[in-house]
Amino acid sequence: MKTAVVTFPGSNCDRDIWVALRDVSGKEPVKVWHGDADLPAGLDFIALPGGFSYGDYLRSGAMAANSPIMRSVVAAAKRGVPVLGVCNGFQVLTEAQLLPGALMRNAAQTFICRTVPLVVENDTSLFTSVYTRGETIHIPVAHHDGNYFADDDTLDRLEGEGRVAFRYAENCNGSRHDIAGVLNAKGNVLGMMPHPERAIEAAHGGSDGRRLFESVIGSLVGA
Repeated sequence: MKTAVVTFPGSNCDRDIWVALRDVSGKEPVKVWHGDADLPAGLDFIALPGGFSYGDYLRSGAMAANSPIMRSVVAAAKRGVPVLGVCNGFQVLTEAQLLPGALMRNAAQTFICRTVPLVVENDTSLFTSVYTRGETIHIPVAHHDGNYFADDDTLDRLEGEGRVAFRYAENCNGSRHDIAGVLNAKGNVLGMMPHPERAIEAAHGGSDGRRLFESVIGSLVGA
């Protein structure tokens, strides 16, 4: 089992997701810098953390999507390597066209930082298999540009193919269809705005996020 966390200039959740992966897998993830040309060989899982990559200049995630390492991340994802993008990582995944849609300014034009209820919409993906479809979980959010937008045809496709992983029980940012997390067509890439790495033990105020990492690690170990 070999996992990796990519750090961009301005990332601020890379340590959090590194700890989450270490605690759940029992092995220390590899730390990868955005300027590296290649990913380490033999990776089983890649995480793109939250933060403000490149200061969120231009558009959130747009500059990071063009970092040297992202060419390798895109290639790995297309080979089937699981990739998780959280918050800014989700924005990077949409800018890199690994996921459809875009993350826009929150509808209220304010930064949101609180724990929110999410409804699990897909319990069959490698990221969500230990959840139960329809259950409500509680995960923190911390974003200013988390308003998920996609055109009607794309939304119909996401809904019809079961690619909405999580939905806001209370829409905090204006996202269309209350979408909080989406999967790619293969199911090996997940982008989500809420931060599961901030909810992996009781000291965080809840551990609902831990099950996402348990699902991924369990799927990979059992593969």
